[in-house]
Amino acid sequence: MRGGDRHTLGAVRITVRAKPGASRTRVGGRYADSTLVVAVTARAVDGAATEAVRVAVAEVFGIRVAAVRLVSGATARTKVLDIDVPDEGAAAARLADLLGPPPPPPQPR
Repeated sequence: MRGGDRHTLGAVRITVRAKPGASRTRVGGRYADSTLVVAVTARAVDGAATEAVRVAVAEVFGIRVAAVRLVSGATARTKVLDIDVPDEGAAAARLADLLGPPPPPPQPR
């Protein structure tokens, strides 16, 4: 246990695709295979969009912003985040729900 936490937290690593400058903040949808799309109203200036992505991800997973850590991609649209969650299974199910169904396989010609 860290710092008196009563519950052991598990870390889940997710990849997100930031869309800064959106008309509204929205989390959901798929970019490429399993990258979660996070649209934020903040512009990509001085880390504002990255911080907005952390806040949006924390909100949809029902955790504190401090539990969302940037692993890589501070200045890139594709970011890797570690999120500390009380239930890794529930977090994986929530991520699958946010991603939506996988794309259909390509049709042969």
